Formats: sequence, structure tokens, C-alpha cells
Amino acid sequence: MMFKQILLPIDLEENELTERAIMVAQDIAERYESNITVVTVIPDFSMPVVASYFPADAVERARRDACTEIEKLIKARFRDPEAVRCDVGEGSPHKFIVDYAHDKKIDLIVMPSRGRDISKIFLGSSTTHVVQRAPCSVLVIRP
Repeated sequence: MMFKQILLPIDLEENELTERAIMVAQDIAERYESNITVVTVIPDFSMPVVASYFPADAVERARRDACTEIEKLIKARFRDPEAVRCDVGEGSPHKFIVDYAHDKKIDLIVMPSRGRDISKIFLGSSTTHVVQRAPCSVLVIRP
């Protein structure tokens, strides 16, 4: 099986797990001459109740800040940063990841799990939702 398009969703707060997922994604990308897209997801500010608590430009600022952080991470952690794309989504992480994988015809999602306890990994986490609903293979990187 060939993996031409790899999606690497990351949480900008999770350094150790992100680091391992980056290494795995790069190894696979080099083997299959794949493209990697790194994504992160910011909260959904668009609901009227939520939006009323934030300035009008809060979403754009959050998106811009997240993009800047991803670009820094890519430059610091990837062997060939110019070959890595990035994107920032908004809303539910698992829904964004699944929709993105479908829309962009992703072949493989490489994502870190968050917990060390296997029972917690498979009960309600974003990772579980992605594994169940993704249109492609999902490689879960455990701690």
C-alpha cells in the first residue's frame, strides 16, 4: 500500500507525543515519497453565545497565532520543512480531521494518542473518533 498524502494532526500543547508522531510521519513519508500536511484545530468561536465574549477579530488572531506556531514547529522539527504543508481548522478536532482527510484524499493519518492507559484511549477521545470515522488508515502513536 502506498501512502502519498499523510495528515499529521497535532495539539500544540503536547510536545513529547507530537515529537514521536513527527518522527514516524517523516520516516513513512521518506519511504513512500509522500507529502505531509500538519494540521491543528482551534476552538469554534462562531456560535453566537461564544462569539459574544470575544472581540470580532478573535478567530482570525487565533488562527494566525496557531499557524505561526505550526510553522515554527515545522522549521524546527522536520528534516525538509519546505516540503511540509500546514493548515488550521476550527471546531471539533475529530470532525475537522475526518472531513479534511476525506476532502483532501489523505491516505494515512498519523496521530498521537493522549493517554497512557489503553482504556482511556478508546473511550471518547478525538483519536477514537478519528479511527472509527476516517476514510483512510490511521496510525496511532502511543506514549
